[in-house]
Amino acid sequence: GSSSRSGDQKSALQSASTHNRRPEWSPSSWREIEDDDVDNEAQMSSPDVERAARKIRRYAPLVFAGEIRTLQESLGRACQGQGFCLFGDDSAETLTEYKVDNVRDTFKAILQMSLILTYGCALPVIKIGRMVYRIQDGDDDDDDASNPLVEAYHQNAQTLNILRAFSSGGFADINRLHGWNLDFVEQTEEDSRYRVFAEKVDESLLFLRAAGVDTHAPTFSQVNFYTAHDCKLLPLEEALTREDSTTGKTYDCSAHMLYLRQPTARHLEFIRGIGNPLGLKITDDITPEQLLEYINLINPLDTPGKLSVVVRMDADTMRAKLGDLIRATQRESKHVLWIADPTYSMRETESGLKTRDFDSIRSELRAFFDVHEEMGSHPGGVHLSMTGADVSECVGGECDVDDSTLEDKYSVAPGCDPRLNGSQAIELAFLIAERMRKRSGLKPIA
Repeated sequence: GSSSRSGDQKSALQSASTHNRRPEWSPSSWREIEDDDVDNEAQMSSPDVERAARKIRRYAPLVFAGEIRTLQESLGRACQGQGFCLFGDDSAETLTEYKVDNVRDTFKAILQMSLILTYGCALPVIKIGRMVYRIQDGDDDDDDASNPLVEAYHQNAQTLNILRAFSSGGFADINRLHGWNLDFVEQTEEDSRYRVFAEKVDESLLFLRAAGVDTHAPTFSQVNFYTAHDCKLLPLEEALTREDSTTGKTYDCSAHMLYLRQPTARHLEFIRGIGNPLGLKITDDITPEQLLEYINLINPLDTPGKLSVVVRMDADTMRAKLGDLIRATQRESKHVLWIADPTYSMRETESGLKTRDFDSIRSELRAFFDVHEEMGSHPGGVHLSMTGADVSECVGGECDVDDSTLEDKYSVAPGCDPRLNGSQAIELAFLIAERMRKRSGLKPIA
């Protein structure tokens, strides 16, 4: 329950605060702290995890220090109102279902959404993806030596190689924005709206070319695309932690950004010494005092871009509590990037399927933007469970998915959450863009 989680947070904060007074830190210093969470301790100390960590320690980093620094600089500008963060979370696939086409289609959807948001917000959009492949029984049948965690490393390396190729190899060139359309979205209302919007962008590009701007320069033909995941299994995070040869700083090279959800004292100790930007996921049980404690522990130097706060509350709770949390950070002049994560719309259908309602997601986002408008603060981004695939997992929006058709293309893996499909994600991007334009005093997109 909420009170139990609040008690766990207090315990973790007290333990981490005590340990934080010690100047010594190493990628393994988290091991010196006792973990009150018995289940978490058992999972992290399992032989499979430690065996995988020993192997992965010898492998190449998945991301690089320079990329991580560039992301933090961009997030720092967004903290000060000069950017917007789009986080696309597609984590319902299993290792055995991995397909390059799925990675490509989710990347396409994120490109379309970011273009809509860039135009709508009149701000740079920071693109971050989480494409996680779930480990299930039976995923260890390959020859890679019986440890699915090692196979997951190789799968992530392959995914990152594909994303880097898409980002810089011409696929993301704004001059081919019509090529980002998803096949299954064609002939829908959202596709029609995107095509009209794309024609406006084409006209803008024509004007820029006429004015002498090279629209084939890297600014227009390439994008920066970053990755993030939840910081959970510390032996694996430790195994991919590296010292940067150019700066001497230490980075966790498993992803550009790490997210913390109800972190234990061990997690807080580990992230204390790494240079990655971090995201703290908060729910309705956190108090302003606890949030400030987390901020001081995670970002003691108050570096812009170091910490994002990901808000997971239903619309009513957000209207009641978010303002006090923002006010606390404003009072202490803390640099925080606020990101909405509309997750509380989850429910079960009569047939037992987990789903989300598009209207509830929209209500949570509306509350997020309303509170920031009241507080005079910057709504810095949005985190969405989404995919570019043709699925029916969330109901509502302009597409025809409802409870009766949910089973048609339902593919939520065990332990995962329902995702918006490409059409619903693009529809939501237009709604967010219109809200940001209104906030800035700009005319509607269409």
